[in-house]
Amino acid sequence: MTLQGEYEPSPEQWVRDQVAAYEASGGREANTLPDHPEWPIVVITSRGAKSGKLRKNPVMRVEKDGVYAAVASKGGAPQHPTWYHNFLEHPEVDLQDGPEPRTYRARIAEGEERAEWWERAVAVYSPYAEYQQNTDREIPVFLLEPVD
Repeated sequence: MTLQGEYEPSPEQWVRDQVAAYEASGGREANTLPDHPEWPIVVITSRGAKSGKLRKNPVMRVEKDGVYAAVASKGGAPQHPTWYHNFLEHPEVDLQDGPEPRTYRARIAEGEERAEWWERAVAVYSPYAEYQQNTDREIPVFLLEPVD
């Protein structure tokens, strides 16, 4: 069962455009970071921590054995991305990697598990290493595990 409710598109035009193109094509188009075909993305739908409205964000595709990582980097900014708070407040999210979204439960990875997934994320998207150097906060890594 996927999340139900009112969708509020991102204030960022590029995010709105990428999500719309990805969903309209069943993930066949707009499935990489704009202008970087080597960096695949997935689309995650979460419920707003304050508004309760559905929010959709493209994030880097980091996956192993059906579990996905969502790295809350915000490009190395000093604060977490908005969706970080959404995941904490409402850990049930939808992730679309291809034609159909599936429901997952998000949790923050810690310790050795975080280190393993961080390494995996940096292998997929090398700028994460620079983002971590640019901020004093430890960039959170959420693990998204399928809900059966």
